Amino acid sequence: MHINTSFMKILPVFIFIVFTVTRIQGQAAVRQPAEYFGFKPGTDRQLIDYGSLISYLQELDSQSDRLKMVDIGESPLGRRMYIGFISAPENLSALDHLKEINQRLAKKSDLAKEQLQQDVTNGRVFVLATLSMHSGEVGPSQSAPLMAYDLVTTKAAKKLKWLRNTVFMMVPCHNPDGMDMVVNHYNKYKGTRNEGASLPGVYHKYIGHDNNRDFVTLTQKDTRAIARIYNKDWFPQVMVEKHQMGKTGPRYFVPPMHDPIAEVIDARIWNWTWIFGSNMVKDMTQQGMQGISQHYLFDDYWPGSTETCVWKNVIGMLTECASVKYATPVHVEPNELKVYGKGLAEYEKSINMVEPWPGGWWRLGDIVNYEIASMYSILETASQNREELLRLRHHLTQSSVNKGQREAPFYFIIPADQHDQSEWLKLIDLLLEHGIELYQLKQNIELNNQLFKQGDVVIPLAQPFRSFILEVMGRQHFPVRHYTPGGEMIKPYDITSWSLNLHRGITMTKINQRHKRLEQVLDPLKESLRIHDEEQFEPFWAVVWDVRHNSSFKMAFHALQNNLKVERLSEIVNYEDKKIKNGSFIVYNKESSGEKIRELVQKCLVPPLYLKKKIDVDTTPLGSVKVGLVESYFHDMDAGWTRFIFDTYGIEYTVLRPAALKEDNLSSQYNVLVFPDERASVLMEGKRKSKDDYYVSSYPPAYTEGMGKEGLMNVIQFVNGGGKVVSWGSSTNLFDGTLNMAKKENQKPGTEFQLPFNNIAEEIGKDGLYCPGTLLKMKVDNEHPLALGMREEAAIFYRGSGVYETSIPYFDMDRRVIGLFPKKDILLSGFGQNLDKLANKAALLWLKKGKGQLVLMGFNPQFRASMPDTYKLLFNALLLEDLN
Repeated sequence: MHINTSFMKILPVFIFIVFTVTRIQGQAAVRQPAEYFGFKPGTDRQLIDYGSLISYLQELDSQSDRLKMVDIGESPLGRRMYIGFISAPENLSALDHLKEINQRLAKKSDLAKEQLQQDVTNGRVFVLATLSMHSGEVGPSQSAPLMAYDLVTTKAAKKLKWLRNTVFMMVPCHNPDGMDMVVNHYNKYKGTRNEGASLPGVYHKYIGHDNNRDFVTLTQKDTRAIARIYNKDWFPQVMVEKHQMGKTGPRYFVPPMHDPIAEVIDARIWNWTWIFGSNMVKDMTQQGMQGISQHYLFDDYWPGSTETCVWKNVIGMLTECASVKYATPVHVEPNELKVYGKGLAEYEKSINMVEPWPGGWWRLGDIVNYEIASMYSILETASQNREELLRLRHHLTQSSVNKGQREAPFYFIIPADQHDQSEWLKLIDLLLEHGIELYQLKQNIELNNQLFKQGDVVIPLAQPFRSFILEVMGRQHFPVRHYTPGGEMIKPYDITSWSLNLHRGITMTKINQRHKRLEQVLDPLKESLRIHDEEQFEPFWAVVWDVRHNSSFKMAFHALQNNLKVERLSEIVNYEDKKIKNGSFIVYNKESSGEKIRELVQKCLVPPLYLKKKIDVDTTPLGSVKVGLVESYFHDMDAGWTRFIFDTYGIEYTVLRPAALKEDNLSSQYNVLVFPDERASVLMEGKRKSKDDYYVSSYPPAYTEGMGKEGLMNVIQFVNGGGKVVSWGSSTNLFDGTLNMAKKENQKPGTEFQLPFNNIAEEIGKDGLYCPGTLLKMKVDNEHPLALGMREEAAIFYRGSGVYETSIPYFDMDRRVIGLFPKKDILLSGFGQNLDKLANKAALLWLKKGKGQLVLMGFNPQFRASMPDTYKLLFNALLLEDLN
């Protein structure tokens, strides 16, 4: 066979030309969004759903060398999530190399001068944008295809320069599940009187608007997928989270944020948010856009506004755009324009809003245009300052490590010996997920007259994410600031405590001196810890799961699901050299159950104790738990968090809408009714109430029916007949005051009564108590069945909705105070005013009525899945033994 060598020499060139022509032709054939979707995104009364959005971006990816779609994980309901990398072709072809540069700049403090210069020369500024986290805020995701199309087809020299100098990391939708929920809901009612009505329920599998409140605890799949971008994988230098706000205020918010700000953040990060924000105002105003505010309403003290980015050396920002009714335009009259919060006292021209919007029609297309303009301004600023931003990232890393080597604290040590070892293990996992460098002691060591043992976990503060460690480990101290000297305090935007160890009941020691000999006995910890099961399934009579561990409750609930016989120890048991706490769970090894037990053991964080021989012990059998979980349609996030906890721990439940409580067969279906933190007016009447006035609901009427007096009467009859009610927060007001067990026409002496307690929270609030979301101390009667496994003092997350006084009961009622605020030293973490008014007041009650029981909590025991220290109170409440 003869081969033409001349042809072979030119073949590679020929292939390159064909490939290049094909790519150019492909780019020329790229469909515009309007052609693909049948309308231009931003058109009045039109929305694209998540599947269509991703399909279009994938089509662009297949036709352009300026876009690369990368899968980053899965949403809670199973939709794939993506980053769209948009940049110059030469950058995308070298993406792995650029990623390595980012990792060095972000994690290595000791880069040689030559290496740093090389990385700054070759690196690109990675700009991460997460769009429409809150799914009712549709505009950012609707703008995504327009930005993508423009950037992959542009010939404008300015934009091509952006693409050469930056890598735009666009997460086209932060919350895919919620996006489809909202779009489907909007389309269902489009053209009816309910067009633009609020989506009933939460726009997420579980947590709805609270998803940006999950970036410390990282409980949700979508949150973890986003956080991994800057915690462990890509380490962008700049990040913006894009939201929407109310309809009648400023049209747009850009950085900088308002006070208070987190004090542990490097000043250079805050300075750069000013630069990016000022450029946004300048660029957007130059394009004729009005109503752009800055230094207004939103603070960056709590780790939610910027996904914890700024605590990890990322220039993190937030933008907010005025909303419409999803895609339906709104007309805003001038007299309806107003401001609230902080930064603007009047809706007038000021340094924080230099060009007010006068009012008129506001459309989805306006939102889309503002989003594109603000994003392009960010890319322009990043492009212009490429080398400085790359160098800054390394300097921030270097500064963090140097401070950790020179300034106290130098280490945090988390002993392995904890009251709840399962929460210790989960805390270690969480810190690793945050990209924190952890170590374990190879041997015992004594420091400052305190013995630390082999296996204890050490967190050196000389590491890149030092600010984050300082922020989330230990107590939070709110930075009190005022509008004027001696004037009104600037209140926090959200909560004020998020301590990862205190919220879990985990003890930790702060070391304020540097110890070289400590650093010599440390082993790096790279992966999850598990406690070794030394028994390895030797023959055993029964297994016992320690009641102090939350994971033991999980095993008990899963065992019940698997039809295993589960009992609780009624007394303390001494077995060999171990003391087993009363309330611990015992499961017997019978022929039919051995394999199921082994499967449970393999899933358990903390191994059980194996009882190798039969012992005499008093136990109480666990019956089935049939839970009715009451969840309103009013974006009931607390109920959603409760569903998440129940699903995580294997607790079977049925969601009940308030109107369903009008049915009179509750006791035949449930033995426990759970009322999460929801206003009593919503549960009773389907309306939000403030003092004596009601808010007009924005939900379709079919979703606004409350339980009414009939439903409450059924709940009381359910309790009186032997059922259990577990209620916390505002919902406990349902059971305060005069109650009836019969309809008015059937009432007789004895049907009307008052439970022996009063909620005095409103009275104390008027007297000056202020708890915006604070970690407080509660004394616990841990001998009561409701508090088995608890310590004598617990940390509770408190927001002022429940403070109880009890009274001497009459007839078939009784009460016990299980949790009590101490007389002094109530504050554990965060901010509160006039906390002394809580002294010696009840926070947790057990009540008896007839044959049934009620558990009332003035705090949220599962608050945002961030309070493992009080989970046991909820679990024990579900497992309370029926009264004789």
